[in-house]
Amino acid sequence: MKFSLTLFLTSLIILLSSCSISPKNNLTKPNLNLNIETSNKNKEIIIQTLLKDELLFSIDFDNSGSFFLEDDVLNSKLKYFCKSFISEERDLLEENIFKKKIDRNKKVLIVYSKNYENLALSLKNKYPEEEYFLIRSEDYESQIRKILNVDLSSLKYLNLNKLDKEIKIIHSPRIRNDIVSIYFITNYDVGKTIVPIFRSYALGIDSFSSSEIFHDANDVKKLVDFENILIPITEKMINNISKKKTSKIKSEIENTLIKDLLTIEKIYQNNLFRENILPDSGNKRIKRNGCIDRDLNLWKVSTASVNYQS
Repeated sequence: MKFSLTLFLTSLIILLSSCSISPKNNLTKPNLNLNIETSNKNKEIIIQTLLKDELLFSIDFDNSGSFFLEDDVLNSKLKYFCKSFISEERDLLEENIFKKKIDRNKKVLIVYSKNYENLALSLKNKYPEEEYFLIRSEDYESQIRKILNVDLSSLKYLNLNKLDKEIKIIHSPRIRNDIVSIYFITNYDVGKTIVPIFRSYALGIDSFSSSEIFHDANDVKKLVDFENILIPITEKMINNISKKKTSKIKSEIENTLIKDLLTIEKIYQNNLFRENILPDSGNKRIKRNGCIDRDLNLWKVSTASVNYQS
C-alpha cells in the first residue's frame, strides 16, 4: 500500500489542532489558514515551523491553483517578497562592487568556478572592463599566484639577489596594484580553499561573495575560512543559525525563509501590521502595501562576533 505524505500530514494537523485547543492557551493566539502547493521537503519544514510556533492552524497542500512554493526556496520569489533571496544578494553585491566603484582606473577581479560560468558571463557582458578568472580544480595556489602577479615579483627578487649575494634582501611578494576588489563566485568546496590563499597575498583588498560560498558548510564556526569577506546577509540570521545543529547552513537559511513566509502570512491574516515585525532574512519592517524588499546589508564575516549556543 502506497504511503501518502499529504494524508499523513493532514491527519497529523487535524489531530494536533483538536488536541491543542484550550481557552487558556489559544483564545488569544491568531489563527492561520494556509493553501500551499510545494515539495515534500518544504511540507516538512512548514509543519515543523508551525508546530514550534504553537499556533492553531489549518493547511491544505492539495488545493490546485493555490500558492506554489518551489522546492528551491533560495532562488524562488516567495509570496509577498519582491525578489528571491539569492537575487537580492546578487543585486546588492553588483551595486556595491561595480556601480559604486570609486577608482575607475582599477579593476574588479571576479574569481569564479565552473558551475557559475553563466553568472560570470552575464556580469562580463555588463562590465567587460573588469577582469574575470575561471579557477580550475587543480593547483589553486599556482593559479592564484599567476593572476596576482606574485611569481613576477618573486622573479624580480631572484634577479636582484643574483647581483650581489653578499647583500641580504628581505622580500615580501608584491601583487599587482590595479585591483580594487575581489568578487568570489564559487561554492563552499572551492571557496574554503582559495579564499585563504588570496587573503595571504591580497591583504587590504576588499573581497565580496554571496552566502552561496558557505551554504554547504555544516557549522557557522567554519566561516573562519572567510574572515573579513563582505556577505549580503543579516547578522541576526547568522546568529540564529549558530545556535542550531545543522547538516548544512543552506538548510537553515531555507528554514528561515519559510519561517518568514509563514510569519508574514500570519500578519496579513490577523492584521498585525502595527507589531513592527522584521523578517529574520531582512532588515525592513513588514508593511501592508507593496512587495517586501529585504533591504540586506553587507556583513563582514567575523566568527568572533557570532553568538554561539553555549
